[in-house]
Amino acid sequence: MYLGRNGDDDTEFVQFATTRWSQLVRTAYMLTGDFHEAEDLVQTTLIKVYTQWRRLRRDETDAYVRRALINNNRSRHRKHRVVHLLMPFLPDATEPDEASGSEKRDVLLRALAELPPRQRTVVVLRYWEDLSIEEVAYALGCSEGTVKSQASRALAKLRTHPALAIQSLTSLGDAP
Repeated sequence: MYLGRNGDDDTEFVQFATTRWSQLVRTAYMLTGDFHEAEDLVQTTLIKVYTQWRRLRRDETDAYVRRALINNNRSRHRKHRVVHLLMPFLPDATEPDEASGSEKRDVLLRALAELPPRQRTVVVLRYWEDLSIEEVAYALGCSEGTVKSQASRALAKLRTHPALAIQSLTSLGDAP
């Protein structure tokens, strides 16, 4: 793979992209709700990061890439404004308490998809990526108070979401 720059920088970037790919795609999936869009988002982000690779401080690379991923996701929303039609739930033969982990995850992902983009991003970064309030604020370019209020509003919506009313949100924790 020829990237057209200094060989050491290329090797370092390829190693970074290779080792972080899965984690970035998981985060992007939580942000987009679609695996293919998540992969496209990560690819777009890594292309943009590569153009700045020589200038990046290596101790800030993860934070920079995370912020770029979030900004590219915002741009995707602004450019496309596509409305995704979600299929309704099919009746399940199992009781809610007997639902498998993947079924619970699917329900949570559907509920996340209904949150406004900023609230969804806060929930994903704060509770899925387990970032501190300060780190989320830095990634979003906003104040810590904004992160707290967005997280509080998002968790309140999730707690009252019909599909989640049966399940406990203890895995998400309490509002900050």
